[in-house]
Formats: sequence, structure tokens, C-alpha cells
Amino acid sequence: MRILVVNVNTTDSITQAIARQAQSIAAPGTEIIGLTPHFGAESVEGNFESYLAAIAVMDCVMSYDQPFDAVIQAGYGEHGREGLQELLNVPVVDITDAAASTAMFLGRSYSVVTTLDRTVPLIEDRLRLSGLSDRCASVRASGLAVLELESSPQRALEAIVRQAELAVSEDKAEVICLGCGGMAGLDEQIRRRTGVPVVDGVTAAVAIAESLVRLGLSTSKVRTYATPRPKVIIGWAERFAR
Repeated sequence: MRILVVNVNTTDSITQAIARQAQSIAAPGTEIIGLTPHFGAESVEGNFESYLAAIAVMDCVMSYDQPFDAVIQAGYGEHGREGLQELLNVPVVDITDAAASTAMFLGRSYSVVTTLDRTVPLIEDRLRLSGLSDRCASVRASGLAVLELESSPQRALEAIVRQAELAVSEDKAEVICLGCGGMAGLDEQIRRRTGVPVVDGVTAAVAIAESLVRLGLSTSKVRTYATPRPKVIIGWAERFAR
């Protein structure tokens, strides 16, 4: 089984970290391919960058010329999953949906701890659109920029732990979701500090994608995510019309 794990930003070191985390949980025989978009922002932290990332991720996947069995979009609260589901005949799993749906097996309510405050509305909107918001106690910002997760790892950990503790004590969250692909690998440390289950969306997405492939299931094509109608598409997006 081959799963493409696509970073939403163009920072290759983040792609590599996400791919390592994904491979660490993958079943024997599952190959994880980490992909970095060919264009876009170095970190995605707002609507403009998110919409740009949606196109970049679709471009990246459609440019990949080897067979694959599933795709994971490794951006928390980002746009684009629906476009991939239209374009592909294999399962598409977004780490936002994967983390939240997994958390609901583990407790009555969950909170998301993310990066900057400006990303909170994007995550809230994506959870609402996916039908996963009813049991979300809160979405909390750590105040960190995405790239600070790499440049200041200890400071990042402390900031995330602080918001996770507040989510548990003040918002009554029973599970914490890590609200950024760049937080992959921090789940165990945060679990030890908070005493509650902590869900990393990357590893959750791998487990879900593997399960869907093994069950022989993929996106319904009868209506919402039907394959795009054949039409002329000009410019660099011509590959989308394949």
C-alpha cells in the first residue's frame, strides 16, 4: 500500500517530519511518500495562503506519476480536500477530520490546540463543514507561528501544553487534538503533561487511510464529489482535466 502525505506548505523540512511521523505508525507493507507543493507559502496561516495551498496540493498530487492507494492532506483547517475528492478515485483523508473523528471515540468532548489565533476561525469553519463541531469544546491558539515549531521546539512545546491544560481545566475538554501538521510527534509528551488522550492528526489519518484501503472503500462519486465534467482548462492547471 502506498499513501501520499502532502504538506500544505513549501517548507521541505516540515514535509520530512510529517512523513517520518506517518511512517512510524504505518503498518508493515505501507509506504509513505511525503510530498511538498511546487509553489505556495512557506507556512500556511490564513485564508489567502490556505486557498493557494489548496491549488498547490491538487497540483502536487496530480503531478505524481506513480500509483498510490490513498492521499492524506496534512494541513489543519485548510481548504482543498473536496477538490482532491473530486479528482481522485482513492480515499482522501484530511488531518483535521482524522483528528476530530478519532477524538470522539476517546471522550465526550475535545479541544484543538493550534498555532496563531488567526487560524482559529478557519479550523472552526472546517470542523463545522465536516459535521465535527458539536463535540468540540474549544479551539485554542498557542500564539506560535508554524515555523516556530521547528525553530523553537521547547518554547513551542510549553506553549502548546499550557493551552492544552487550559482546555482541560476551563473548557472541560477530555481529549486534545494537535491543530497543525507541524506538531506531529508531540502527542506523547503532551499526553504525559496533561493526563488526557492527545490525538496527532497525521498518525490518525494514516490509520484511517489504511483502514479505508483495506476495506475497499473510497469517496462516493454519485453527487457531491463526482469527477469534474470534461471541459477546457487553460494554463498551468491543465493536468486537472486529465
